[in-house]
Amino acid sequence: MSDTPGPAAQSPAAGRPLLSAALTSMMEEVGAHSGAVYLLRSDAPVLEMAVMAGLPRAFAAPWERVGLSARIPVAQAVRERRMVWVGGADEMARRFPRIAVVLPYPFALAAVPLATAERVHGVVFVTWPGTHPAELSGEKQTRLTAACARLSGQLEQAAAEARPPGPEPDLLAAPAPEAAAPDPAEAARLLARLPYGLVSMDLRGRIGFLNEAAAELLGRPAGELLGTPPWVSVPWLNDPGYEDRYRAALLSQRPTSFVALRPPDEWLSFRLYPSTTGLSVRITRVKVLTERARETARSGAPPPRLVTISQLLSLTGALTEAVAVRDVVRLVADELGPAVGSRALVLLGSQEGRLRVLGHHGYPDAHAVDHYDGLPLSAHTPGTRALDSGVPGFFESVEHLERLYPSEHRTRDGFAAWAYLPLVASGRPVGMCVLAYAHPHVFPAEERAVLTSLGGMIAQALERALLYDAKHRLAHGLQSALLPHSLVPPPGIEAAARYLPATRGMDIGGDFYDLVPTGPLAAAVIGDVQGHNVTAAALMGQIRTGVRAYTAVGQAPEEVMDSINRLLLDLGADLFASCLYLRLDPARGQAVMARAGHPPPLLRSPDGRVRVLDLAGGPLLGIDAEAVYPTTEVTLAPGSVLALYTDGLVESPGVDIEDALVELGAVFAEAGGGPLESVADELIRHGASGRERVDDVAVLLLRASGGG
Repeated sequence: MSDTPGPAAQSPAAGRPLLSAALTSMMEEVGAHSGAVYLLRSDAPVLEMAVMAGLPRAFAAPWERVGLSARIPVAQAVRERRMVWVGGADEMARRFPRIAVVLPYPFALAAVPLATAERVHGVVFVTWPGTHPAELSGEKQTRLTAACARLSGQLEQAAAEARPPGPEPDLLAAPAPEAAAPDPAEAARLLARLPYGLVSMDLRGRIGFLNEAAAELLGRPAGELLGTPPWVSVPWLNDPGYEDRYRAALLSQRPTSFVALRPPDEWLSFRLYPSTTGLSVRITRVKVLTERARETARSGAPPPRLVTISQLLSLTGALTEAVAVRDVVRLVADELGPAVGSRALVLLGSQEGRLRVLGHHGYPDAHAVDHYDGLPLSAHTPGTRALDSGVPGFFESVEHLERLYPSEHRTRDGFAAWAYLPLVASGRPVGMCVLAYAHPHVFPAEERAVLTSLGGMIAQALERALLYDAKHRLAHGLQSALLPHSLVPPPGIEAAARYLPATRGMDIGGDFYDLVPTGPLAAAVIGDVQGHNVTAAALMGQIRTGVRAYTAVGQAPEEVMDSINRLLLDLGADLFASCLYLRLDPARGQAVMARAGHPPPLLRSPDGRVRVLDLAGGPLLGIDAEAVYPTTEVTLAPGSVLALYTDGLVESPGVDIEDALVELGAVFAEAGGGPLESVADELIRHGASGRERVDDVAVLLLRASGGG
């Protein structure tokens, strides 16, 4: 059996188009109201929509071409060579949130691969209205798979005969059955007598007929309305929310409705009745809302705001920017809360069989969320139930919640309605998002579908954020373990040090420093391993350990450098390192330094003058086994300060290194007479101000205090 993509077989040159005929027949057999056929390209793992029936093709525009790795039903059906069944809006939101966000309507879907023993040709999907049972009957499964098997055989034969491709128009409606035509004059008189507006729309939303009352209510001549969608020809209906109701009616095959404000102050009610051939729309005045609008206009209060799905979709884009868990909490609070009217939220994670509060927003009393923290997943609560089952919980009032969970009244948070959204990513529960409302709140089916699907988006962002936070903690722990916890300078020397990670990456790097006491003397070292990741940090730890070992056995500065160079070469590391090593003699006021490709240190004299020490040196460590590292002796008068640093302090894109050293020297000259800890802070503050750090920064300051 082979899954090799076959050529994209099309219809025969003569006769009714193959795919269109097969699709409409298949839909009739199983009672589906829409469907589509995808064909697998021969030159790429891509499914292309060949024909669609029952709905405008624009509904499936985001999925005209689908990669086989995509997490949508048609791709999964081809990958696994089996039928994929989605029983409703809730299941679609849990398993395929990307589809549910774009089409948050109640409908059922089946995707069946078009495959033979030799190859996979494509896939078919068909949909049923939201009233369809959550399970597909065995009879419909048999009919659907048999029809797809017949079509697969036809495609196999067409591919073998190398038939030329032929165009196949989308079928938006099955032909109407023949019937006796009614008397047009009588029908016109009937419609004219009705006190409300009637509009007939085709599947593309275009008006095919309207009575005089409808034209009057819409405020446009019938001639300007015919052949156009109402949200195109009527300016005050040009709102995504109104077009969304049309899409909801067609896809769910359920009556839907909405109210719209006709300027300046008249509210109209639109009731949409769908079928497989189009929609019938009834338009009436809403007197109560009209009077309220006029009262609002007289009082000067702003008109009520219509919440559209576009507002909710903006959250999905914002979540792609979330890095840490706190970012997810902030974005959900800023984007989702105002759109759906919630006042507070709490984000929960699952750890060791218990719920943990990851963040919250909007609670007047922060302790109101404490009852969530540490709650066993086995407890009988709406949150644990939703997380365990993967099914969201919506509670429209306190009474609703207490009726189902009587114990919850002991832990009320002061709110009046709640939505518990389980966060499931990659088939694994990662947490829970609880939205709280200040007043009782009814959750319509469409809003539940949108919230459920957005829960999937939040789950993916939370999973990434949890991983980032875990890496962040690991990085800080590893960096803390590799750098010295404290500095123990010899008598006559003061020391201070700082480390600052790069703003990119894992907050861990290869910069290091150390101060090694050796009796009356001391050794100081600072270095920078190429990169700022775990590999660089691990190599940095080995270098620092080697420096301590070679110093302890009494090697001279040039010998320590030579030993570290050979160590890196023996380790076979692909990374290089710069290093500055010095042996301090406080009693004599001298320091002997060896340098390997490292930035030169700064020396501040007691009178405040700063100069760059021009030290002899050798190449970076880990490059040349024969490298030589000469030494330079420097006098340290009492009160002088030596500043050792890594290149992250002075190097940044677009800044000349010489200019950066001059600026650093000026800061060092001004601040160098103060307490050493303050001097270190000032140098770090100068290096980090006004720019993004692309490299780590380490600073080690040594002051000769005399009396060593």
